[in-house]
Amino acid sequence: MLTVRDLFEIKAIDGIKIVAGEKGMDNEISIVNIIENPEAFDWLSPNELLLSTGYIFKDNEDVQKRIIKELSEVNCAGLVVKMKRYFDKIPQNMIDEANRLGLPIIELPFEYTLSRVIAIINEKASGRYDLLNRKTLDMHNLFFRITLEGGGIERISSLLSETIGNPIVFVDRDWKLLHHTEHQDNKVPLAYCLDLVKNRKVFNQSFIESIPTNFSEMKKSIKRIYHLEGMEIKCRILPVAVSNQLYGYIVVWQTVRELTEFDYINLEQASTIMALERIKAKEIEEVKLRIRQDFFDDLLTGKITSSESIQTLSELHGLNFQYKYFCMVVNIDSQELNVSKDFIARKVHLENKARKCVELVYEHSNLVVGEITCFHRNNRIIVLIGQHETRPTISVEEVKKYGNGLFEILTKHVPHTTFLIGIGSQYDTIHSLHKSFSEANESIRLMKRLDEKGGISHFEDHIVYHFLDSNINDKELKEFFLKSLGPVYAHDRLHETSYIATLENFFNNNLNISETAKAMFLHRNTLIYRIEKIKEILNSDLKNPDELLQLQLGLRILRLLNKNIQMNDLDEIN
Repeated sequence: MLTVRDLFEIKAIDGIKIVAGEKGMDNEISIVNIIENPEAFDWLSPNELLLSTGYIFKDNEDVQKRIIKELSEVNCAGLVVKMKRYFDKIPQNMIDEANRLGLPIIELPFEYTLSRVIAIINEKASGRYDLLNRKTLDMHNLFFRITLEGGGIERISSLLSETIGNPIVFVDRDWKLLHHTEHQDNKVPLAYCLDLVKNRKVFNQSFIESIPTNFSEMKKSIKRIYHLEGMEIKCRILPVAVSNQLYGYIVVWQTVRELTEFDYINLEQASTIMALERIKAKEIEEVKLRIRQDFFDDLLTGKITSSESIQTLSELHGLNFQYKYFCMVVNIDSQELNVSKDFIARKVHLENKARKCVELVYEHSNLVVGEITCFHRNNRIIVLIGQHETRPTISVEEVKKYGNGLFEILTKHVPHTTFLIGIGSQYDTIHSLHKSFSEANESIRLMKRLDEKGGISHFEDHIVYHFLDSNINDKELKEFFLKSLGPVYAHDRLHETSYIATLENFFNNNLNISETAKAMFLHRNTLIYRIEKIKEILNSDLKNPDELLQLQLGLRILRLLNKNIQMNDLDEIN
């Protein structure tokens, strides 16, 4: 194997001179490269001999010192500087730092070109690659055997940690934990520094944001420092990606020993195998998801009639056969979707927004007493709330309180979106869950029909509207309204009064003059005057129960028709 010491025996580059870091003369050289860009520090490899004209550090003492430190930390073989281009001699601060760290600095005479030197040294180092390639192939076979035997990321992580001598953390593309492997010699335990809960983010946001956005395309590891309680923990991060499709990251918690060139190769091997594992896991998860979706679709449409089938499938998919359930449906109306004309972009945007809503439902599951199951279908979030059969039936007010809380959370955390939340009744058995689902969807339909812009509604709030809208056509509804409240509506249109609104508030406050006046911010006498005028227009004392029922139905019909009553309709009133 070629070392820095061997360079001085090569006649083709006679005249080179070591000026610092003689303690590193026996450093191995695996490859030679040029460094003329400080951003290249992220892509350095162990045993790499770096050549430079000195351009990147010619006017900056901080960079001069930093380059020595960075090369030493990665276990680079040394630094060769071509003289007489930017330097007549190597700066003293670089020499001092190189001597302290044992990193060889070699002066290259001006007459040599960097490309020629690279070719000469690489030719001498090529024999070492045969051994390295054999070791690499052995490791590849070990990783591949784990995959064939179904060992999964647990065994991959264990083998990698053992091989490179440091703890390992596997995270997905969103930096949520997949698996971790501690190392027995680690003096900075993972459990002390990180939140090691699966499917939660492991690292803090500042660390995550320090990763380049195009990192998955670079195919190499980078170094980052994790700051915690005054400690600076060096980490090596490698993307797990195939064909620019990112599946996650391997993070080496570099607290035990420095990485060698062979360690970096093992990291890349593990990254490829890990990508295959993630692809396999994704395909399995997609199959499971389709089966789960089919079950919930059949359950919520009432297609599963066998008690035995419902019990078996419910237990398989996380529902309790003996629980009482009710259903809540959240309709998502994203204003942002109207901006983009790209169908695929709109679909992806809606999918991401729906997933975020599902996460928020689970994060705030403590708002309701019961077990929550939540998933999404297109622009609707479906929430199933189950309670033990011995618990008292949850009241409509309790359900609506939870709905209001959820509405506020979604509105706060998902901007530029209108939410309509429909709630179905609670049923004693899971067999009837499809009824609650149907009621929740009907509540949303009626909220849209009534032109409500966001909010929640229980099916019982709209049960009269449901009866009218489901059983009577619009023409008959309009005729009923004109007979019951047509004269009052006509008076409002002709004289710009608000008797319809007054009458609606009067009924909402149980015909109580004082409460109605308070709700409308009117003087009591003003309200009495309006009520008397309404009685006069209707030729009624507003005491007959049947007549009062007709008026209340008329008010609901007006909301159903979205006040779509034209002046020519009023001509029919005698």
